[in-house]
Amino acid sequence: MSISAFALQTNFNVKNAMASSTLPDIMQMRKETIRESLSNFESEEHRLEKVLKINGVQYINDSKSVNVNASYYTLDSVDAPTVWIAGGVDKGNDYESLLPLVNEKVKAIICIGENNQRIIETFGNVVEFMIESYSMEEAVKIAYRLTENGDAVIMSPACASYDRFESIEDRGFQFKEAVRNL
Repeated sequence: MSISAFALQTNFNVKNAMASSTLPDIMQMRKETIRESLSNFESEEHRLEKVLKINGVQYINDSKSVNVNASYYTLDSVDAPTVWIAGGVDKGNDYESLLPLVNEKVKAIICIGENNQRIIETFGNVVEFMIESYSMEEAVKIAYRLTENGDAVIMSPACASYDRFESIEDRGFQFKEAVRNL
């Protein structure tokens, strides 16, 4: 089966699919059943959720990325120049592992959260634009102004949500609402 036929084509989902494809032999399942599942799989809400494409810019809600590792895989999955909305409650995060991806893919970072100092210190000299925002609505409007056709806006915080939001779901809903109001 070609990777292009997968519903979710991120690197970590391809690895998961490869592991899953061994199941037919182990559990005596039809390979066609696995193919159908991989072609039709829908991601859960707030996890690499494509919200809208506006003026050729894809907006992606990844509010469930509450740690650096999750945001790593999210950034790795996008091939477009990216405006990254990040931040929240920093629990001593080490963002160094994201440096190669940010250097390669991210053109701007919009920080939303109470303490953005580590994000700013780590990436301030890497991206062209480093902006602090005080609401999701403001962050999305700023992202809109920084993008052009073919770009992506990813809200993948790498941090917990409870500084400005009730939950990761609330943060994701606010992102989606702000995008829909552009």
